[in-house]
Amino acid sequence: MFQVYTAKDKSQLSKNLIGEFKDYDDAMDCAEKAIEGKKDLMYIVEETNGCVDSYGEQIATVVAESD
Repeated sequence: MFQVYTAKDKSQLSKNLIGEFKDYDDAMDCAEKAIEGKKDLMYIVEETNGCVDSYGEQIATVVAESD
C-alpha cells in the first residue's frame, strides 16, 4: 500500500494525507498532481506493508519525495 502526503516542510506536523493506493504509478500521478503549480508544497510517498511497531503504529518507508 502506498500513502501520498503533501507537506510544507519535512516535519511530521506539516504532513497531510492525500490518498492511499495499491499501485505505485497511481500514487506518483496523484502526488505530482497534488503539488502542481504550488511552489510551497512538496510530496512524500510512503510504502506500508501492514507491519506495526511496538507502539501499534504502522511502519512506513519513504519511497519518493519531491525536492
